[in-house]
Amino acid sequence: QVQLVESGGGSVQAGGSLRLSCTAPNGLHYRTNTMGWFRQGTGKGREAVAAIYTATGDPMYSDSVKGRFTISRDGAINTIYLQMTSLKPEDADMYYCAAGTTEEVNWYAAINYNYWGQGTQVTVSS
Repeated sequence: QVQLVESGGGSVQAGGSLRLSCTAPNGLHYRTNTMGWFRQGTGKGREAVAAIYTATGDPMYSDSVKGRFTISRDGAINTIYLQMTSLKPEDADMYYCAAGTTEEVNWYAAINYNYWGQGTQVTVSS
């Protein structure tokens, strides 16, 4: 079973920063073209945060995080990062790494991602 491994969650005060990491197993890029981050709180749907095309490094962001979060990749180690700055209490959620095959018009749809991590918790206190 393909497993994405996340790390980097934690607790910060509003205005603080965190960096999340996600490592995919070797060879996954042959079956996918996109890796990204989603977040989900209790009783809420899974919301796309950011994604990156693994071949080109082109990033995509939801409007709610644009200008505050940066997604990047290190192809040599099959890892993507989400640098989160200026965190707000509403950013607090469980964050999930995902990999799939998407197009620019549907990168935000969770249904296009076949592989998921276990999630890492982000807590932001006001």
